[in-house]
Amino acid sequence: MKLSVKLVALLLIVSLSACKKKEEIKPETETTTQTTTTETTGVETHRSPMDICCSPQDLDDPESLLSKRVIYFDFDQATVRPEYRDIVAIHARYLSQNPDAHVTLEGHADERGSREYNLGLGERRAKSVANLMKAQGAAGNQIDIVSYGEERPVCTESNEACWSKNRRVEIVYNHK
Repeated sequence: MKLSVKLVALLLIVSLSACKKKEEIKPETETTTQTTTTETTGVETHRSPMDICCSPQDLDDPESLLSKRVIYFDFDQATVRPEYRDIVAIHARYLSQNPDAHVTLEGHADERGSREYNLGLGERRAKSVANLMKAQGAAGNQIDIVSYGEERPVCTESNEACWSKNRRVEIVYNHK
């Protein structure tokens, strides 16, 4: 009987000490790396989403930033936010390495403001993305700009959560 009590006490101590250990949780970073081990060499390589470029297949690879094609903007602003600069940069690199590729940058705005104002704002947003792409190597003849203003919302509710989804530029590949 004493042996079974000691055994239960020992098991209880072991299980409680295991519960006290906390696993360290690392915060996600904006750019993650992917580890790949090749079967033939056994060597691990680390790839970030910025490395996955620049073949047409990469446009549909969810690990690649090329699969991200929407740039969001702050209210009444046409400046590309810092968190979207890597996305614009990778598309610029794709365009520079694929001279036959062609995109249309579709500028959008939320419902606030006049129709004319929102068309102009959508155009300024698309031009902002185009200028950044050209500064990073894309050719001007690979980029077309169109503004839809408030005419093509992705969300139709009248609240900030919805409006923020409509303040965007969509990168649409016409020829990959």
